[in-house]
Amino acid sequence: MATDPAPAADPAVSTDPVPGAAPATDPASAAALAADPAPGAAKRAPAGAAVLREDVTEAIRSAVFAELAAVGYARMSIEGIARRAGVGKTAVYRRWRSKLHLVLDLVSAFAADGLPAPATGSLRGDVRTLLEVLLHALRHPVASQVVPDLLVEAVRNPELAGAIRAALLDPQHGVAAQVVREAVARGELPEGSDPERALDLVVGPLYWRLVVVRTEPPAGYGAYLDDLADSAVAALTA
Repeated sequence: MATDPAPAADPAVSTDPVPGAAPATDPASAAALAADPAPGAAKRAPAGAAVLREDVTEAIRSAVFAELAAVGYARMSIEGIARRAGVGKTAVYRRWRSKLHLVLDLVSAFAADGLPAPATGSLRGDVRTLLEVLLHALRHPVASQVVPDLLVEAVRNPELAGAIRAALLDPQHGVAAQVVREAVARGELPEGSDPERALDLVVGPLYWRLVVVRTEPPAGYGAYLDDLADSAVAALTA
């Protein structure tokens, strides 16, 4: 007796595979995998809408970081990212149109945590607090393993350079400007004090120690940050 044919897969629904999973081998299985509604979902996605699986997106993001750390931006490829994530290249291109946009998404997510402006009531207190925050930020794998490589690549890629500045450098400049502005209002710094110089004095030595030299200070980071704060304040108020 003839049986009803299996329903055709709905082209309006995403066909992202589960990362690392074997592809479906028949149309009915493919349709079941493609639908994959969230638990308790009440209705289908509207016709023409793209449904992007969040677990696939996170697998790709993790693969971008791993690929950057392993081969660097210049040698990184969509093929390598897809292979590491266990998905097809189409799944990557549904979300980002190039490896540049993939990397910018990673850097922007890292920068989204933000650099809070300290408000301790004194210049020395603000500088010491800012150093503590920067210490934790620069120890993040994105800052220690990915950003240095991107800064090198940015010399040859103006679009990447602009994106890094907007995501990472401009927020730091804003915090430095606020610290200097409040110190001027309290009479701790003279009018016309340069926030750029303050940022160089505060961030420069710590970045050199954590990202370039990569060795812990002999007396530990607590004493090192105290010394950096004292040195930066002395230079700014000289």
